[in-house]
Amino acid sequence: MNTEFIVDVDSATKIYSMGTVKVHALRGVSLKVRKGEAIGIMGPSGSGKTTLLNIIGALDKPTSGNVIIDGIDITEMPEKELTGVRREKISFVFQFFNLLPVLTAWENVELPLLIAGVPEDERRERVDHLLQLVGLAERAEHRPDELSGGEQQRVAIARALAKPHGSTGSIIVLADEPTGDLDSTTGEEVMRVLIDLTKGEGGTLLVVTHDPEVGEKMDKVYRMEDGMIFEP
Repeated sequence: MNTEFIVDVDSATKIYSMGTVKVHALRGVSLKVRKGEAIGIMGPSGSGKTTLLNIIGALDKPTSGNVIIDGIDITEMPEKELTGVRREKISFVFQFFNLLPVLTAWENVELPLLIAGVPEDERRERVDHLLQLVGLAERAEHRPDELSGGEQQRVAIARALAKPHGSTGSIIVLADEPTGDLDSTTGEEVMRVLIDLTKGEGGTLLVVTHDPEVGEKMDKVYRMEDGMIFEP
């Protein structure tokens, strides 16, 4: 199997049934992403961007076509195995942060490592390292409601890179409108952190966005319209 591409979507379609109506969210989408790239996906609402992200992130399956993640065909993979793929290889960064409000910034970043069974000493070292990288070491004990929007998103980025030691080179960070709830200045800083941290840790980044300024920071930008994807 060709492992040149960490993401390889081949002729994916996605059809949703709404009563007797068939909605074609994806129409034969193919996308290949090399390890370490930062890829933007732009297009109007309803064009299929989030559906594509969910299929790459193993949250949904295509109606037809294939999805290969880091050399592994996940298209027909059972849910139990998909859970492992998501835990080890996939991270999401959302528009509204999705931090757990009862946990501190430190505990939010620690959580995926805890779930993965990473030993305590290794967890502590990794969390401290990531919070230092996003410039929030001094805010580690603050809960989300004590942080600004930009700080919350930086915690979410640190959490996205919180994978077991040695696996960061295989991480695919999927960001859905990560600056959509931030002002332009804060959004620009968050994107810098997101790109620098993901690439610095050896990961690969896919960003769905409406913002042309975000698109300008990507290595490549694809456009989606009516469930189809167009080369840059």
